[in-house]
Amino acid sequence: MSLTSRERLYLYDTTLRDGQQTQGVQFSTPEKAAIARALDDLGVDYIEGGWPGANPTDSEFFETRPDLRATFTAFGMTKRAGRSAANDEVLAAVMNAGTPAVCLVGKTHDFHVTTALGITLEENLVNIRDSVAHLVAGGREALFDAEHFFDGYKANPDYALEALKAAHGAGARWVVLCDTNGGTLPAEVGRIVAEVIAAGIPGARLGIHCHDDTGNAVACSLAAVDAGVRQIQGTLNGLGERCGNANLTSLIPTLLLKEPYASRFETGVAREALAGLVKVSRQLDDILNRVPLRSAAYVGASAFAHKAGLHASAILKDPTTYEHVDPALVGNARVIPMSNQAGQSNLRARLAAAGIEVAPGDPRLARILDVVKAREDQGYAYDGAQASFELLARAELGLLPRFFEIKRYRVTVERRKNRYDQMVSVSEAVVVVKIGRDKVLSVSESTDETGTDRGPVNALAKALAKDLGPYQASIEDMQLVDFKVRITQGGTEAVTRVIIDSEDGSGRRWSTVGVSPNIVDASFSALLDAIQWKLIQDGAEPALG
Repeated sequence: MSLTSRERLYLYDTTLRDGQQTQGVQFSTPEKAAIARALDDLGVDYIEGGWPGANPTDSEFFETRPDLRATFTAFGMTKRAGRSAANDEVLAAVMNAGTPAVCLVGKTHDFHVTTALGITLEENLVNIRDSVAHLVAGGREALFDAEHFFDGYKANPDYALEALKAAHGAGARWVVLCDTNGGTLPAEVGRIVAEVIAAGIPGARLGIHCHDDTGNAVACSLAAVDAGVRQIQGTLNGLGERCGNANLTSLIPTLLLKEPYASRFETGVAREALAGLVKVSRQLDDILNRVPLRSAAYVGASAFAHKAGLHASAILKDPTTYEHVDPALVGNARVIPMSNQAGQSNLRARLAAAGIEVAPGDPRLARILDVVKAREDQGYAYDGAQASFELLARAELGLLPRFFEIKRYRVTVERRKNRYDQMVSVSEAVVVVKIGRDKVLSVSESTDETGTDRGPVNALAKALAKDLGPYQASIEDMQLVDFKVRITQGGTEAVTRVIIDSEDGSGRRWSTVGVSPNIVDASFSALLDAIQWKLIQDGAEPALG
């Protein structure tokens, strides 16, 4: 099929509405605006902003919404029985939001109509028909969210189809088939979608909305596309109620890069825009203060990680041996982790990725592997701390620059009264650093702008980064994005492993590890590695001989 004859698939994002129903997730208005802009830059067709009038944040967002290329959509519900569409205040709030498109949720499962709504089946059909017609008469693009459709169809197919036809007949641009409970499997989705189309509703007017309660939301969405639907709804990073929604960060690259979808369909997302997918995914995690899922398809930090020596050896010869797509297409990168399972193929590949070329058979390679394996016996984990591994290798190769030297540091924790006469903990750190011929003493407390104590490690990090002289500009955009602690041995011989994930203003993210019986020492070691790796990447000049 030629590019000019490809069919159009429409992507509908509901991160700001259905995604916000994730346990523990609540977006502010500025956060909603930032996510909407990122989605718009990516190229999705519809951005659902929330439910106007449902809460102050959603109402404010619709009042101050960003300028979008995508079709901005408000979400609401069909009118209630016993009143007209024009006199239903909930429906009026959605209409008054002034969006070009409106998506209304309505019942299609007879059990929910009679039990949850407590109305007759015919009254529900009237509600659907009149509500959609009201939107169309108001000049809005109307979408009907057929709630519990698949369960309803399996229980009473005739009534479920009547509900769809009521919306379609009233002028709905899209009739969206919802697997609200997330329990329908891909083969069932494909069969039922085909039967809906055969019953008279064109696939070009059908959408799919899947939840991930069986882990099949992406597969079910693709099955629906195979059967004929032409709109797919989902969320970034699979956010959503319970187990989440169909994950757009998996669906979008699959549609653009995998056959038969890549040659059969086109979307609003340009192929070159895929290179920003990892950045968008991590931006959402940053907003939510969540650690990105390393194993996430396409965008995860481990999605293209090759740990086994056999894999790394093959990857060096031809990446397609163990990679289904080029990681750069989605903005990701290949990783050759170092661990006690590593061989020289892993090692040379990892060094080459860091810009360090070592000839095969160089005796220093075996020495680096011996050091890695010995240190992992002590509790280190270079598999998840690539930056620390690179520093270790540079040290063994004589390529580790000396930027500064820690002469001493001290951390104290005390309890004192705050301005509210409450006893609170306050951590204070002192760090003495030698840079060139100068010694710099920095002191910092761990309290934030609210007066809350953030602990001794935070105090150390602030003190260390307070004054690094010529290197200060390089570390200003560094931030600690995750801090993981694990006790690797029990009892009186306990050893603490700390892994720190850092990020800078360019979006670069790296991990470092520290190990010690003392958690503060382990943390400080990981912090030092994080700064040193950053300085190397930025090409800083070493101040020490």
